[in-house]
Amino acid sequence: MTESKVPQPPSREMIRQTLIELLEADTGEKYPDLDEKTNLREGLGLDSVDVVSIVSQVERRFRIRLTHEELQTLVTVGDVLNLLEAKLAAGPESQAA
Repeated sequence: MTESKVPQPPSREMIRQTLIELLEADTGEKYPDLDEKTNLREGLGLDSVDVVSIVSQVERRFRIRLTHEELQTLVTVGDVLNLLEAKLAAGPESQAA
């Protein structure tokens, strides 16, 4: 049996670019310079439906599951990047809902 190479988790910048792409597709707005301190609701003008939509797209894109508790901690763009980076670095065994 051959050993399969463990894929490297995406870089923070790659996660950030994916998040921008999903935000732009979902809202129709452009986010050329998405600051990590930007508040998701006030700064980006997202309502709870937008946040749920973005999160479900992120889950599908990265093949991860985010818990309700994790979602409640997301306030800024940086919070989203930190959570995704941690989940992706942890590997598939820690991503089950």
